[in-house]
Amino acid sequence: MGNTTSDFHHSHLEEPHIQRTKEIIKKYPEIKKLMGRNVNTFYYALFLVVAQLGIAFILRDQSWWMIMIAAFCFGAFANHALFVLIHEFTHNMVFKSRLANLWGGIMCDLANGFPSSVSFRKYHLKHHAFQGHHDIDADLASYWEAKIIGSNFIGKSLWFLLFPVFQGLRPPRLKEIKFQSKWVWINLGTLIAFDIVLFMLVGPMAILYLAFSFFFSIGLHPLGARWIQEHYLIAPPQETYSYYGPLNKLAFNVGYHNEHHDFSYVPWNNLPKIREIAPEYYNTLVYHESWTKLWLKFIFDNELSLFSRIIRSDKGGIKVSKDSESDFFSGMQTKETINNPVAG
Repeated sequence: MGNTTSDFHHSHLEEPHIQRTKEIIKKYPEIKKLMGRNVNTFYYALFLVVAQLGIAFILRDQSWWMIMIAAFCFGAFANHALFVLIHEFTHNMVFKSRLANLWGGIMCDLANGFPSSVSFRKYHLKHHAFQGHHDIDADLASYWEAKIIGSNFIGKSLWFLLFPVFQGLRPPRLKEIKFQSKWVWINLGTLIAFDIVLFMLVGPMAILYLAFSFFFSIGLHPLGARWIQEHYLIAPPQETYSYYGPLNKLAFNVGYHNEHHDFSYVPWNNLPKIREIAPEYYNTLVYHESWTKLWLKFIFDNELSLFSRIIRSDKGGIKVSKDSESDFFSGMQTKETINNPVAG
């Protein structure tokens, strides 16, 4: 194990979720009934998009600082929720059609102001199949990124503030994944066209509200602790952590991260039921109850840094294609045996 402030933790063990999934399914086969799609997710997403655009319209004549306050206090929560719903579309847990799920994610992006859903889909699915593999898993910081940010509160605060920028600089590292695709360009073109129309019809302050909401929702805001909560080594060697605090109500249960990694085909509304059915597997793990407390701990604790993650080099014999996200399921062959009614 390396020093958390100078190198990642190196592990020769396989990621923890596949084996736990097999054990739970064997003991509680009824969990299979929780798998499936939730079409109501689309309506939640549509409501949030319309709400964010409506607020952007209402704030069109306000000063920038009023817009920033509104984005921090409300917009961040709405956009964070939309990122969670993009996650649901990514796993094809809303519609049966992959095409419909792609467009559903792009619809969520309309309130973000930036194209993110298609690229997130591409890299997030690889994160599930190859958790902790530095050349494949975009959820891990690059070495240069971790070294520049360091372990002091100024560097980590800057990292939160510019989190989307740092994430956007990671793809060149992931040489085994082809970044460009037809859908990446469709996503980009759709958002550029929409932003131009919004700018012309409503004005620059509407765009500013969406931009502030976007950055706060995943950055310098207590909600940004979600990225720390999921896989940062607060209690090593445990690799994945759940959050069971009250903000799950506003975030479509995204805090149930161990449950999601164990059963990635269970939609958001059923994730708490996994813990209810198999409490001995989850209550015995370290989990978080406050994103705000975790956010502050990460920023001010010099023992925590971007290096506070586990990485592994053994891919388990799974070959990674340079194609788009369509090859994800071939990389998840070990989980396909668990009966996946959602894939395809």
